[in-house]
Order: sequence, then structure tokens, then C-alpha cells
Amino acid sequence: MSGVSFNFSNTQFPDFSMAKAHLHRRYRFSASHRLHSEQMSDEENRATYGKCNNPHGHGHNYVLEVTVSGQVDNNGMICNLADLDECVRCQIVTRFDLENLNMREEFANIVPTTENLCTVIYDILKREFRQAHLERVRLEETMMNAFEISN
Repeated sequence: MSGVSFNFSNTQFPDFSMAKAHLHRRYRFSASHRLHSEQMSDEENRATYGKCNNPHGHGHNYVLEVTVSGQVDNNGMICNLADLDECVRCQIVTRFDLENLNMREEFANIVPTTENLCTVIYDILKREFRQAHLERVRLEETMMNAFEISN
């Protein structure tokens, strides 16, 4: 398009300075668990949890997605990505990776279902990460199952 010029001097571009932006970050860890409640009989546990009640337990390669939100700052970021990664690594991945969840104190009084694990992770991150608003924690247990806790 030779000889064509565009004049943008009168064009009003939208002001996104007050828009809320979202950052989604994914992490991986592996853990095992047995779904079993001491408040139920062995028969009730088998009926409720099926093959997940296996006395020897079973494991998952979890995929954790953390979503934070906030205003984009003068550096062009919602939060420092390295700080989010460090928080998730220290507070979540090192805590649960290669662990039997049934042996963790977080599950002393609750069955370590992935729904409960997702809730525990959300509560930890809500308490520990303050640079941005924690919107959501999504935990993929298998290719077919994912659980989400959101604000």
C-alpha cells in the first residue's frame, strides 16, 4: 500500500490501566494416597472409594494450575513470576512431592481426596502469597479428573 498514510493522532485507545489481569502458572508433583475414612467400616470405604481404597494406595502425577490476578504494574506485571514460583515450590511442591498424603499432618483428620488436597493447597497459597490476589487453584489428578477451588 504505497502512498497510504495513517493518522492515529485523534484515535482514542482504550485505557486498560484499571483492568484486572490474570496470570495462570502450571506446576507438577507426584504423590500417593489411599482414600479411606476411619469413621466408616471397611465395607463402607470400599463402597464409597472403590479401587481408590486399595490398602496399598496408589499415586498420581498431579498438574497444579495457580491463577492470580491484579493490576498490571509499571513493570508490566501482575506479580513477580519468580516469587510466585518460589512460593509454590517451597510451600506446595516440596511439601507434597513424592509423599504419601495419608502420612501428612494436613490430612490427619480428613481423607486425602484430590478435592481436599486442592482445598489445602488453596488455603496455603492464600495465606502465603500476598503479591497478587489468588483467584483459583486447579488440580489435575488424571487426564479425566480435575478439581478447582476458586474465590
